[in-house]
Amino acid sequence: MVSEFQEQVYAIVANVPHGKVVTYGQIANWLNCPRSARQVGYAMAACPPNRRLPWHRVVNAKGEVSRRANPADAAYQRALLQSEGVCFGANGRIDLAMYGWQP
Repeated sequence: MVSEFQEQVYAIVANVPHGKVVTYGQIANWLNCPRSARQVGYAMAACPPNRRLPWHRVVNAKGEVSRRANPADAAYQRALLQSEGVCFGANGRIDLAMYGWQP
């Protein structure tokens, strides 16, 4: 069963446009839960597979793809973002001022 918080997270993520990213913390702030970035991450991890969300557009506060248990998953997320025109700097980070989305 999906909680109300999860539904709210998914509603935000569903609206992130092609070529843009948001952070876990931004989503938490928009939901008036400023200390809940980790819970946003848990919600994303629990997303039912039949929900076709652009999950790859959610990154950490540093503009990085968060580490995964399987490094191939992080590489896949990075590849999806690059296919949308999102560039990573030499430091492996996304310029949030350029690619960050503000609804």
